[in-house]
Amino acid sequence: MSVMKETKKAEIQMHLTEFEMPPMQDVVIVGRNAPIGPEALKRMVDVLSPDQYKIIKVDHPVIEAIVIRNALMNMIPEEKLSEFILEEGGKIVDASSIIKAHVNITVHVSKSIDL
Repeated sequence: MSVMKETKKAEIQMHLTEFEMPPMQDVVIVGRNAPIGPEALKRMVDVLSPDQYKIIKVDHPVIEAIVIRNALMNMIPEEKLSEFILEEGGKIVDASSIIKAHVNITVHVSKSIDL
């Protein structure tokens, strides 16, 4: 009988900076009172990079939404990535902020098999 043990881990790094044009980063965090709302931001992003980003509206006291590059959600489930972004981004964002974030994801996979 062969027993296989599998572990999967993900390492996430996020760099936060002021929002600039063009907003072509991995993530944009939109405060509740930001001068540009998430839908307008998504339309602006779609002009430069159609269908590459998703708006996720969130229930957060300061953050209205996050706009995430779709490719990141192919590596990390949307819920886990959103939770991470809200937890870390929520520490520096105020209600009037629009913050872009560069996110590096490294997925570590290891398996043990019986020989």
